[in-house]
Amino acid sequence: MIKTIIFDLDDTLLWDKKSVKTAFEETCKEAEEKYDVDSEKLEEAVREEARTLYQGYETYSFTQLIGINPFEGLWGNFLDDHTYFQKMADIVPNYRKEAWTNGLKQLGIEDEAFGAYLAEQFPLHRKKNPFVYEETFEVLTKLQGDYQLIMLTNGSPDLQNTKLMITPELKPYFDHIVISGDFGKGKPDPTIFEHVLETAGVSAEQALMVGDNLMTDILGANRTGIKSVWINRDNKTKNDVQPTYEIKHLTELYSLLT
Repeated sequence: MIKTIIFDLDDTLLWDKKSVKTAFEETCKEAEEKYDVDSEKLEEAVREEARTLYQGYETYSFTQLIGINPFEGLWGNFLDDHTYFQKMADIVPNYRKEAWTNGLKQLGIEDEAFGAYLAEQFPLHRKKNPFVYEETFEVLTKLQGDYQLIMLTNGSPDLQNTKLMITPELKPYFDHIVISGDFGKGKPDPTIFEHVLETAGVSAEQALMVGDNLMTDILGANRTGIKSVWINRDNKTKNDVQPTYEIKHLTELYSLLT
C-alpha cells in the first residue's frame, strides 16, 4: 500500500523549461531592439556557447553528479556551503558574460559591455517568470490529506530554494524536501532514494516516485525498488529505462492510487 509519494520538482511540478525559454525570449528581445538581430538565432547561439563553456570547467563532473544544467548556471548564484558550489559561485559571473558575449559574436556583434548587460538581465527575467503546471496545485491538494508528500530534486540548495521562494504556494504541501546538493549525490544514485525512504520512515514498497526524467527520476527509483510514474507530457520516446506507469497529466495519478 502506498503511503508516500515522492515528487520531482523541475518539469514535473514547476514548468522550468518554459521559465527558461521565456527568460531567453525576453532577454534576446532586448538584443533584437538594439541590434536588429534574430532573437531566436541569438538564443540558439547562447545556448550552444553555454553548453560548451559549462563542460570545460573543473566543476562539470560535480554538476553532473548533483544534477545542475548549463542554463541553471546562467541564473543561479550557488551560495552554498560546499567547495564545489563555492567554485561555481566564482565561475558563474564570467561564464554568463562569456556565454552571452560569444553568442552575440556568433551573429557578428562585438559588444562585450552589452553581452555583460544581457548576462545580468537573464536572471532577472528568469525570476520574474515562474511557471507551474495548471494541475499541480489541484493534485497536491487532493493527495495531501491521504499521503505523505516528499519533494526530491536535483540541484544547488540555493537555486532550488530560490525556485521555491518565487513559487511560495508549493512548499507547504511537502512533509520533507530533499535537495541533492545538500545530500552530496543526485538522482539516479540509489543512496539519495534510500535517504528519502529513511527520512519518510517507509519501505520501498510503500513509496511511489513521480518524475519527468527517465534517466534520473525513473532509473533511480528502479534501482531502489520504488514503483515509478513517468510523466511524459511531450510524447518523448521511451529508452531502455522502464517506468512502472506512464502518464501524460498529473491527474492520472488518482487512478493509479486507488
